[in-house]
Amino acid sequence: MPDSLQRTPYTFDRVVRIFFTVCGLMLALYLLYVLKGVLLPFMVAMLLAYMMEPIVLWNRRWTRCKKRFIPVMLTLLEVVTVLAVFASIFVPYLIQEASQMADAIKQYASTQVDIPFISKEIHEFIQNNINFEELSKYLTQEQWGQVAQKVISSSWSVVSSSVGFIWQLISWLIVLLYLVFIMLDYERLTLSFKQLVPFSHRKKVFKIFDDIKVAMNRYFRGQFLIASLVGVLFSIGFVIIGLPMGVLFGLFIGVLNMVPYLQLISLPICFLLCLVATVSGGVAFWPLLWESLAVYVVVQLIQDLLLTPKIMGKAMGLNPAIILLSLSIWGCLLGFLGLIIALPLTTLILSYYDLYVVQRMQYKTDPEHKEPPEIETEETTSDHKEDDRPSSRE
Repeated sequence: MPDSLQRTPYTFDRVVRIFFTVCGLMLALYLLYVLKGVLLPFMVAMLLAYMMEPIVLWNRRWTRCKKRFIPVMLTLLEVVTVLAVFASIFVPYLIQEASQMADAIKQYASTQVDIPFISKEIHEFIQNNINFEELSKYLTQEQWGQVAQKVISSSWSVVSSSVGFIWQLISWLIVLLYLVFIMLDYERLTLSFKQLVPFSHRKKVFKIFDDIKVAMNRYFRGQFLIASLVGVLFSIGFVIIGLPMGVLFGLFIGVLNMVPYLQLISLPICFLLCLVATVSGGVAFWPLLWESLAVYVVVQLIQDLLLTPKIMGKAMGLNPAIILLSLSIWGCLLGFLGLIIALPLTTLILSYYDLYVVQRMQYKTDPEHKEPPEIETEETTSDHKEDDRPSSRE
């Protein structure tokens, strides 16, 4: 058996190292929990900068600028312009559609519905357990106007009594500052993180970092693009069949699609929207429901057969159940900060497990399998110091 596969004895020195490593990990998690309010703006800015980096690189090739300042400013201008155009076109439409939906909900709450193959007990259960009157208030145009007025208002009475609002505004300004600085020095920051890794560990650590980078590309960039396209396709389909709140509901399904196949939990909401449309618009329930399900099937086929292979490639990323479990655990521990770092940490754990456990077990059962990574010892570290040193180009 190769020396690299021999079980290292648990000496006092090794036990102490393991103990301090576990304590260090626990201390790091505790510091993340304590400093999550301070770290959140930075992590949000890092995530946004990471997602916009391909646009910066494209602008850099297009403008042929060696410096990053002009491409970064162009990227920010393009993103702000797209968001402004989207808001100017869709926000008034969404407000009008929400107001119509509020009237339809009020009508459904006070109407006896008779739909074939659906008993009256189901309608009574829905009407008794959902407060449609309260729900309709949040969809009225007056309510939207009051919310906008509170956000836009700058009177001293509002500001003086809204310290939390001021702090949130400052936090978002800090995110913007972080975003600009990170985008300007993105390549330098990436190189600095790599140089922090000792020479003797760079080969293995960079292998793990590559796995994390691939998972990040698939999830944050690839899945975000797929979710956006899926949301647009759902919105178009629902508008064509005449489903109430079709645009908003389609975009909501797109957000759910950030976790693959999570959009299926929106089916009960679709059922309720079909009920409301039947009462308010005089539309037949079953044809509208079947048309809605057809939209689900068509969009899912487009996603699985066209979008996912083209954008994400044939190689699959993390299992949807693992993604959902990771988001749930880290989100519960660290809040919104946990949702941001959930995927990198989960990928780090899985990659470490594959590198040091799975590959070694495969080598033990199949000696012809490729040699697993060696266990770091003082001898192997000294032997590979010169080989792992970066060349003059680095």
